[in-house]
Formats: sequence, C-alpha cells, structure tokens
Amino acid sequence: MDRRLEVLAVCGVGMGSSLMLKMTAEDALGALGVDARVENTDVSSARGMSPDVVIGQGMHTGEIADLAPVVITISDFLDKDGLAAQLRERLTEQGWLP
Repeated sequence: MDRRLEVLAVCGVGMGSSLMLKMTAEDALGALGVDARVENTDVSSARGMSPDVVIGQGMHTGEIADLAPVVITISDFLDKDGLAAQLRERLTEQGWLP
C-alpha cells in the first residue's frame, strides 16, 4: 500500500476494550511491517469515519460491516498472533500486502 493504513479498533463505548484492541492491533500490524494509524472508538463514532480496516467483537462489527473494505471480528483482544494472521490474509486479499 502506498499510504498509511487507517484502522479502527471498535467497542461499545470506545474506551476499555477498544484501547486494549488498539494496542494489540498496533503490535500485529507492526509485526507484519504495515504502516498504520490505529484509533480506538465506539460504534456510533465509527459510523462517521472512513477507515480501511475495522476490528472489533462480532456484536459490534455486525453493525458496521459496510464501513470499511476490511472488517475483522475477533474474540480475544490480546491474541496478537491470531489478529496478525487474520490481518495478513485480509490485507493480502485487498492487494495491500504482497
């Protein structure tokens, strides 16, 4: 990708769990060598944004599935390796990773 990837870590309120997910996403993206800006936010605020990737729990990503080209549903906020694997697959599908 020729620009910085815009990523949203989403939860219901935009504080606790999305902040943990933001840190996990930053680590996972860093391990993949992806230049990305990761923000944490709540579902309502996310609707007014235009990210490339949205990451969150299924109960939240289902509400905003059409917000970004890549929407990743996670179950473990601290599983960096699992998230990196999902990101690698989905970013490669988009042509954003070789």
